[in-house]
Amino acid sequence: MKRAHVRMLALCHMLEGIADDLPSRVDRFQCLAVAADLLPVLRECHRFEEETVFPAFARLQCGEDIVARLKVEHLEDDCAAADLSEVLLAHGHGRPIENPEALGYMLRALFESMRRHIAFERDHVLPGILGQR
Repeated sequence: MKRAHVRMLALCHMLEGIADDLPSRVDRFQCLAVAADLLPVLRECHRFEEETVFPAFARLQCGEDIVARLKVEHLEDDCAAADLSEVLLAHGHGRPIENPEALGYMLRALFESMRRHIAFERDHVLPGILGQR
């Protein structure tokens, strides 16, 4: 899970870099690279959490309610990442950014959501599971 967090935080850093470079300094190749990795990495990490980590955490007192919320956050992040990937691919292939403010909002909304989710897992899920051993 820690490796998954490192991978997702690296994506957050790249998304933040793109947001910081708006509106005119956005690297098209960076957009293509992020768009290619975003959904596969996110889905792989989410699948691991849902199949391996969450069942162990759900056995804790009140863990099932928290796991249900975390799964909803996964769905929300997946949808946001899919939308964002489309925009990043389009820009990477030459389409101009029509609304830099909207793109900046999309980027920041996703990486801030991912960072909050990871922080919660680090602070509550991991210690809970490690305490079961």
